Amino acid sequence: MKTMSNKILIVDDDRNICEILEFNLSNEGYIVECAYSAEEALKKLSAFHSLILLDVMMGGMSGYKMAEKLRKEGNQVPIIFLTAKDTENDMLTGFSVGGDDYLSKPFSIKEVIARVKAILKRTKPIEKKEDSNNSKQIVFKNIVIDIEAKELFINDKRVILTKTEFELLIYLAKNPDKILSREDIISVVWHETPFITERTVDVHITRLRKKMGEYAPVIMNRSGYGYKFNTDDIRL
Repeated sequence: MKTMSNKILIVDDDRNICEILEFNLSNEGYIVECAYSAEEALKKLSAFHSLILLDVMMGGMSGYKMAEKLRKEGNQVPIIFLTAKDTENDMLTGFSVGGDDYLSKPFSIKEVIARVKAILKRTKPIEKKEDSNNSKQIVFKNIVIDIEAKELFINDKRVILTKTEFELLIYLAKNPDKILSREDIISVVWHETPFITERTVDVHITRLRKKMGEYAPVIMNRSGYGYKFNTDDIRL
């Protein structure tokens, strides 16, 4: 059965890879557009794109630099990195600059399609439902998590988070002072995404804590156990 027509931007300076990916993703029902450099991709990218397949090593601006630029500008479009490198450090670099997933070349088309479907399923808009508790915010003194707007405010200042970071924060905040194992976190935040490791959780936690600034200690690590949202560290 064909998928809904999400629009995907493929960014790779290897035209053969672009052609192969475009052909196969189009057959899955996606609208596909190609760019052969990060600079061209930035010009083509629009609010109608649902996902970027982004090569890491390109002439000119790298894929990492492009992703970092988008995240700094507040653009949270999901990104799957494509790279010939497959070390753990390369993977973690991809996550640290705001990537949602990581595929090493050479990859199988079936795996690419599976990853694309998983990311799009996880990031699709959620239909609004009436909340029985009518709770649209989670508030801990100076920290306000707006569930409906998908935004975090600290001391009345908006903090820009990726979708994964926001889901991670929500899960921790909805279970205050409870230690959540990395396995627990993966099963909730990354339940639709295969091949996620515990180290991935640590990278995203580190990135989230950095964005929370002076309130970073709110997310506390219990060595050997996991993480918890520590309300004792929230100032009045």
